[in-house]
Amino acid sequence: MQDYLRFMISQLNAYEEAVPLLQELLEKTGQQHITDLCSGAGGGIAGIRQALSARMHTSIHVTLTDLYPNLEAYAYLSNSSNGTIHYIAAPVDVTAAHPELKGVRTIFSSFHHFPPKVARQILQNTADQGAAIGVFEGANKSWAELLLLWLVFPFVILAVTPFIRPFKFSRLFFTYIIPLIPLGILWDGTVSLLRIYPPKALQRLLKKVQAPNYTWRAGRAGAQPGKHIIYLIGYPSKQSDRKAPQ
Repeated sequence: MQDYLRFMISQLNAYEEAVPLLQELLEKTGQQHITDLCSGAGGGIAGIRQALSARMHTSIHVTLTDLYPNLEAYAYLSNSSNGTIHYIAAPVDVTAAHPELKGVRTIFSSFHHFPPKVARQILQNTADQGAAIGVFEGANKSWAELLLLWLVFPFVILAVTPFIRPFKFSRLFFTYIIPLIPLGILWDGTVSLLRIYPPKALQRLLKKVQAPNYTWRAGRAGAQPGKHIIYLIGYPSKQSDRKAPQ
């Protein structure tokens, strides 16, 4: 399932609208490194890194992390990135991320997994450590998207599965013989769309985060189908006693 999501997010360039927001975070904090939390299979991160590097005329590096690291996917991305994508093989808990994690933190397609109390804990942990963060969900949270998921995506899954890399016979078996992967993707996609925090809900979360020296912004971006995102970005708004990780 994670491999499929990585493939589709990458092929559709679903997080294209996140690139200018990430550039803002990197420039505001003087960073050239992103630590991606809850990376899953690293969907879209290679294209995002390339786009940022081109826009900023410098080589942006990415470190992938997860509580349950998908080491096969991370190795695949790392080996094809000419040394610009790295990963931490040990589990990384997003609710208590280590202060030595480098650069801007990102969470793609995962923030909806956390109930409000835990979501606030993630944001508070980031603010306490003086780090910048970008939270991105690749959806507009609409009923039309839910309808598209159920009517179109089953056929897309069947069509693209043979082209997903690294190739696995087990992926073919659990797609075409016993369709656990398509059913799992439809269930996960449905629940995810229903649980995504819209911008107003993100703003309510921020009211309980103690971060007086932070700039926060939540909203929607993207006008083209498949390019809608909901985002939350935050970064230190002025110098504080706690030095941000470099």
